[in-house]
Amino acid sequence: MNRLFVVNKPIFKSSNSYMGYVKRKYHTKKVGFSGTLDPFATGCLIIATGQYPKLFQYLKKTPKAYTATLWLGANSQSLDIENVDSVKIVSEFTINDLYQALESLRGELTYYPPKFSAKKVNGKRAYDLAREGKEVKLKKITSTIYDIHLINYNHPFIHFEAMVSEGTYIRSLGAILADKLGVDATLSSLRRDYEGAFSFENERALNPLNYLNIPENIYTGDPEFLELGKKIYLDYFETKEDGIYWVQTEEFFSVIEIRDGEISYKLNRIHKALK
Repeated sequence: MNRLFVVNKPIFKSSNSYMGYVKRKYHTKKVGFSGTLDPFATGCLIIATGQYPKLFQYLKKTPKAYTATLWLGANSQSLDIENVDSVKIVSEFTINDLYQALESLRGELTYYPPKFSAKKVNGKRAYDLAREGKEVKLKKITSTIYDIHLINYNHPFIHFEAMVSEGTYIRSLGAILADKLGVDATLSSLRRDYEGAFSFENERALNPLNYLNIPENIYTGDPEFLELGKKIYLDYFETKEDGIYWVQTEEFFSVIEIRDGEISYKLNRIHKALK
């Protein structure tokens, strides 16, 4: 069964382990997710079953929005509440201090990902190396912080919202904010509110054609050629410019690429969603 939908991932469940629950609920063996959430994080997680995980790279998944709480004075190697090793009392900040610190994070931000992350180092996950007490050397990454603002400050907790580019580590964002304030701090809660066009709607089945981040192209040739993956020619397409497009027949749709007048299949014969 092909199905695209959003779940509200519960706290203290890894995104991968939660797939067991999804498989049982929807009676399927083929399931995938996009945009890993940390175990302590909750919220929007895009799920696809059947053939639909193949579409993840073509979906409207950015920007992403999060609501987070930063616990001032707490220290954690993983930058979240799963590994808090000390808590200190810190002085209160003025609202203006917080506004200035948050405002300074807008725009492009270059930083190190958390040591406790799924990034690979010489073929091993960084979090496995960190748990073994081994040195973790990660390369810096760059993210775009489109918007970030204060929701509430109830010392020692700062509640804020952030709208960011794909691949941004909110735990690192919290650590950078703490550095700007000159204190130890860690995230005590994190919720992903939406990913691009996706938000939680009680696991309602979504039509993937409404969520593709590539344009449609109209094919006027024999549908059987498209469905069987036969060679197709530029003359039978409404749009002839180079690019990646989705095209459909009565029962199926495909993803194709036009380059220098030649057409190649990226994905083919994907069943359309039931209406």
